Amino acid sequence: MKIVKPQARGFDAARLDQIKIWMERYVRERKFAGSSILIGRGGDEVYHATAGKADLETGRAFHRDTLVRIYSMSKPVTSVAIMMLAERGLFHLDAPVSRFIPAFENMRALVPGASDIDQTEPCPTPTLHQLLIHTSGLSYPFNPGLLPEEMQRQNFTFDPGAGSLAAMVDRVAALPLAFQPGQRWEYSTGIDILGRVIEVVSGESLAHFLEQHIFAPLRMPETGFSVPAKARDRFAALYTPLEGDAMALNDARKGAETLRPCDPPESSIFLTATMFSGGGGLISTIDDYMRFVEMLRRGGSLDGARILSPKTIEFMRRNHLGGDIASMGPESFAEQPMEGMGFGIGGSVVLDPARTRMPGSVGDYSWGGMASTYFWIDPVHDLSVVFLTQLSPSSSYPARAELKALVHGALLS
Repeated sequence: MKIVKPQARGFDAARLDQIKIWMERYVRERKFAGSSILIGRGGDEVYHATAGKADLETGRAFHRDTLVRIYSMSKPVTSVAIMMLAERGLFHLDAPVSRFIPAFENMRALVPGASDIDQTEPCPTPTLHQLLIHTSGLSYPFNPGLLPEEMQRQNFTFDPGAGSLAAMVDRVAALPLAFQPGQRWEYSTGIDILGRVIEVVSGESLAHFLEQHIFAPLRMPETGFSVPAKARDRFAALYTPLEGDAMALNDARKGAETLRPCDPPESSIFLTATMFSGGGGLISTIDDYMRFVEMLRRGGSLDGARILSPKTIEFMRRNHLGGDIASMGPESFAEQPMEGMGFGIGGSVVLDPARTRMPGSVGDYSWGGMASTYFWIDPVHDLSVVFLTQLSPSSSYPARAELKALVHGALLS
């Protein structure tokens, strides 16, 4: 993006500087070790700032080229890959996932009010569309409920060192669903399952497909499932304010140390990934990910590289639920407000900013990651924003709502 003065794009420069003050306060109060933000409007860069450290133990600063775990911000990337294959006519989104992964045949779901994981009834196989929009009946170990408890007990994670994607997906298929597909919204491993569908349909590993068809065309050289050896000195540490596992939200216990290191960069599980988690396994930088966001904002292409058609992007950024997320009876962790918020393919969609209680526009398309990373696209004001930090869980502080208020507070026209 071309760098322009904020005033040329309708921003008040002094008000934008409040973002840097906010970032530094989070560092000073030991909420975040460090962070970085990049704001674009109309395809031009209007603001960038960094604060704090990428690694408190070594004193290494958080720079523009710092590599971070983007966790669930991997989901929009994998969702784009699925839509690329759909555009080729290789499947319809209403296709059952069992067409590609036979382990999902003869599915069962927990009966309403079940008190035991074995209390199940037959159910339809989830469709690709239900996997995309988190209405499949799948779940995550950190959600409340019987299925998440069983996933936690059996260590159903898609961590970088958890083995092969194919084997993990088959293990997930052996469990019952939390509910009949389509009945509720529950944040889940559905996008990881779709990562395996991409492998089956394309004949390529998920890592190879994303590299060849998304990262290389968009010139995102530092995005992938493993930290490149030459970039390890720029990889940030991950921190948590919890005493135990930073991902075990059902057993979350605040500790005395608000920035406890939980994945040191020199020994990180992300150095050499064997599991390609389309739902949460990618590493990236702020400039790399902004190129992906800009592709979405521009209707599927960037600098001559056409990834998806404008009509497909428009389809993805619509609300695919019958109402807002709150109306779907969620009983799960979510990285965004549920009231006034719908869900599209790859991210959430603002239906009513007032009901989300966050400044924004109708049609804002966004998602975040467990390490408190966040992006959003505002179609009304032609904004694209990427925020990176490394603190898990993302529910620790109201940083996203505060950040949106800061950006909108600086926007004058």
